[in-house]
Amino acid sequence: MSTTPTAIAAEQAKFLPRLRGFLGAALFFALRRFPRLLQLHRNKSSWALFRVALACFGAALVVLPLSLWNGWMTAIFGLILFVVAILLPPAQLESSTDRKARELGAQTVVSGGEYQPGNAPAASVRLFISAEHVWALDSHFHPLVVVPVAEISRMRVEPSPAGWLLQVRWGDHKAEFSYHGVFAERFARLAEESIVAANPSAASIVRKQRAAGA
Repeated sequence: MSTTPTAIAAEQAKFLPRLRGFLGAALFFALRRFPRLLQLHRNKSSWALFRVALACFGAALVVLPLSLWNGWMTAIFGLILFVVAILLPPAQLESSTDRKARELGAQTVVSGGEYQPGNAPAASVRLFISAEHVWALDSHFHPLVVVPVAEISRMRVEPSPAGWLLQVRWGDHKAEFSYHGVFAERFARLAEESIVAANPSAASIVRKQRAAGA
């Protein structure tokens, strides 16, 4: 009895997660390397140019391939791009997140994954990071926990059964931020790096932890 189909299926099962991880890493690297891509809609001129370019590209896909075999499929795709370019909202020069960051004096805003305050349900949060504090705010900008950066005594990123955790300790307190999905580890480490960048004392703590674990 041949086992070839089983072997092929096993190889595919290994290949797909690897491919997904590679594409995810490439996308994450591109966004980290070129952060202005995330801010494109904040620049009125750049956003207008992007919309015009998208519309022209979509129109070209509609007109040019009509003489080709099965060109109608490309034309449909081009029509979708053209409609998307028209329906895209205008540039958003300042968001509510920007206003809240300015109010708190936060230089960096990153994903905080999910945080569970006490016995309350877990909520998705964003971390507003300044040199003095890290605020974990929910979708309504309500603070669920505030961490004084200078008092952080331990900070660690580690895997969990459901994803990755960022653990932060200060005094007698501890906060755990859980991340899920393809970018779980990368977002957790990005949050750690952002806190470290905000305060040199946090950087020395992380270096000591890594040296002790080596």
